[in-house]
Amino acid sequence: MRGLDGEPDGRPYEGLRGASGGDDRYGTGRRRPRRTVQAASATATAGLVAVGLSLAACSTGGTGSRDEGAARTDGVAAAAPTPSASADEGQRSAERVDPIALLKADPKIGERLKGDLKPCVADAYPVDASYGNLTNSTSPDVVVNVMTCGDAVGIGTYVYRRQSDRYENVFMAEDAAVYATIDRGDLVVTKQVYAKGDPVAYPSGEDVITYRWSGNRFTQHDWVHNDYSRAVGDGDGTEPAPSAPPAD
Repeated sequence: MRGLDGEPDGRPYEGLRGASGGDDRYGTGRRRPRRTVQAASATATAGLVAVGLSLAACSTGGTGSRDEGAARTDGVAAAAPTPSASADEGQRSAERVDPIALLKADPKIGERLKGDLKPCVADAYPVDASYGNLTNSTSPDVVVNVMTCGDAVGIGTYVYRRQSDRYENVFMAEDAAVYATIDRGDLVVTKQVYAKGDPVAYPSGEDVITYRWSGNRFTQHDWVHNDYSRAVGDGDGTEPAPSAPPAD
């Protein structure tokens, strides 16, 4: 999701055919510092501590018994094994659907996107599908993300809920650099934020919006904005303008 076809001027959907370049959908992760462990030193220190404790325990003043009283005679209680949960416990089977068929049959989606919805290579479409419980339906809900071919930039995200024998579109966001995921029953939509002059691969920040199902629709539950550092990549060092929270 870190790229966009054309200039990032905030305009929605510019087509499925992305510019040339690698797949930067998931962004550039930050490296975690590696922790150095002095194994030999820690082992030696632990050994000295153990010896010291043993000598202290054996110092009984010549009486042959410990000062705090007689030792327990009931032995060490054996730890009962923890029963392992069944691998299928709590899981729900997800009936796979054809996301391309869902999109093309959806009356809420514009004809422009449907016309541009073509395979990138062979029969591989730039579409991701996720299954999970979002709407408390008896069947898993389906989240479909549509991307560009060249840069894998999200240009549309849709949520389908099973109603009787068909799927109904209950959420959609057609915007530049948008992508949705399922997180423990919540719908999390991430939108890259571009300021004027931002390079395609380096947006100024992102909005992360969390939605929850309430009644018969999704309502906004949380909103987080992250500003990216302008000191890395091709940034020009200027600070991005803050974005306003999205309306409910």
